[in-house]
Amino acid sequence: MAEVKLSGVGKAFGDARILKGIDLEIRDGEFMVFVGPSGCGKSTLLRVIAGLEDITEGELRIGARIVNDVPPAERGIAMVFQSYALYPHMSLFDNMAFGLKLARLPQAEIESAVHNAAKVLHIEHLLQRKPKDLSGGQRQRVAIGRAIVRQPEVFLFDEPLSNLDTALRVKMRYEFAKLHEQFKTTMVYVTHDQVEAMTLADRIVVLNAGRIEQVGSPMALYQHPDNLFVAGFIGSPAMNFIDATVVEAAASGAAVRLGGGELIRCAVDAAAARPGEKVKLGVRPEHLHAGVTDNALQCTVTFVESLGSMSYAYCSNPGVEDVITCALEGERRVLGGQALPLAVPEDKAHLFDAGGRAFRRLVAAEQRHAA
Repeated sequence: MAEVKLSGVGKAFGDARILKGIDLEIRDGEFMVFVGPSGCGKSTLLRVIAGLEDITEGELRIGARIVNDVPPAERGIAMVFQSYALYPHMSLFDNMAFGLKLARLPQAEIESAVHNAAKVLHIEHLLQRKPKDLSGGQRQRVAIGRAIVRQPEVFLFDEPLSNLDTALRVKMRYEFAKLHEQFKTTMVYVTHDQVEAMTLADRIVVLNAGRIEQVGSPMALYQHPDNLFVAGFIGSPAMNFIDATVVEAAASGAAVRLGGGELIRCAVDAAAARPGEKVKLGVRPEHLHAGVTDNALQCTVTFVESLGSMSYAYCSNPGVEDVITCALEGERRVLGGQALPLAVPEDKAHLFDAGGRAFRRLVAAEQRHAA
């Protein structure tokens, strides 16, 4: 096992700077997930760690070694790609053993490594089959097995589940979690799927336009996003953002006025804000509650999406330009055109300044500990 440390790492293709001053420490044995929109640089960052792309600037360490100029094969890493990249003419055994044969390991050692990995991945009974005879999930297990047999210091995964159907992805997420628990090896995982990130990661790196926006545990990013970008990217459905004007501002809380006239109180440290300042109120769909209270949005239902155990109501508000999404318990029935007051719990409200930076939320001690 090994830690991975990037200091001021940059990557450019000609005049196009893809990675910009990346400072990041991935701890020994940690499961780190890179997320971000398409083109944010997450796969490029993974390829830089792998040695498949040269670093334009900065320093990269794996363990105690600086590996800027070390070839991929000598970095102690193993990578699993989005495509399975299996040799179609070889059996599964030969696919998994191929790298070990190139390293000229003894045959007995190769057989032991392949069978042990296959047993862990529950594909021991498939070793004599060809890739064409397998399902997508089985092929991905072979690709993972090919990485496991190398006993690397660091596993790198580049969107390994994106080619699988929804049910299989759920199952494979569980398999990845078990693998990490069993091997306790440093794992770096790239995905555009925030559900994968939230369920697998010890910590998440949120990337945007080649820069790190925030690093933290899944719950820390969910509960305490640093800025509008992270708040809007983490969570599904996305957080609602509503234009507002500061009415009261103090270290103990804030009150903001919405375009429709509602006054909403927020449990945030707003000591740096000033009355009259333009801000954005953020509230997650799952934190809005249908009911008449003082701290509520006066909405009208425009569309309802029923999913059985829960429903999503998409609502309009006279002073809000965008649709407001609210999560409701599945048995609650609301209809299009129905008036629906949505209560905003003060301790669940987020507030962002004109530059998109979050005001620190005031939370109970147990919530701070959980984050």
